[in-house]
Amino acid sequence: MQFNHVRAVLFDLDGTLVDSAPDLGAAADKMRLDRGLPSLPYERYRPMAGAGARGMLGEAFGITPEHQDFAALREEFFQNYEARLTALTTVFDGVPELIAALVARQLPWGVVTNKSARFTLPLTQAMPLFQTAAAVVSGDTTPFAKPHPEPLFEAARRLGVAPEHCLYVGDDERDIVAGLAAGMGTVAACYGYLGQRTDTQAWGAHAEIKSPLQLLQCLAEA
Repeated sequence: MQFNHVRAVLFDLDGTLVDSAPDLGAAADKMRLDRGLPSLPYERYRPMAGAGARGMLGEAFGITPEHQDFAALREEFFQNYEARLTALTTVFDGVPELIAALVARQLPWGVVTNKSARFTLPLTQAMPLFQTAAAVVSGDTTPFAKPHPEPLFEAARRLGVAPEHCLYVGDDERDIVAGLAAGMGTVAACYGYLGQRTDTQAWGAHAEIKSPLQLLQCLAEA
């Protein structure tokens, strides 16, 4: 599908622009090692990276947010992750070229993530890719997080572009739900952390891409 009248492009962060799974997994695995438990293979953590602390702690210790120790373990995980935000985190192949193409087309772009500003801001400030980002909206920038559309509305306001002229790209169903609720064009990023059992077509996105650069095909007639 090709989108017309796109004046700005917004992206989710983890699993869409950057591969932060190695650092997220290492932060959780350190908690196991600190308790004398054996290390888990990275392949166990990677599919859960999109679920943040909930996914990492669930894999590392088999607990859910309802567990009485979850809050304390989450803060320990956050501190571990904070200490290594960009140690192994990289930009997905094709993303720098995609962003360069958007800049060349004079299409402003930004980030809307559920990651809290505690991590989003130092991570984006440390990576050169984000120097041209016109907006970075974190999970706690507004009173709501995705799948609520308010973070996307906030990004659109910061870009000075009406939501209906924005495109939102994300690798999680809540990204598409939020984008649709905001009245934006939506693109499911079918790379990154998605498992083979994930039915992205059920999300209802307007389009799907298998690699970052495929997004340019969606914007060919923009």
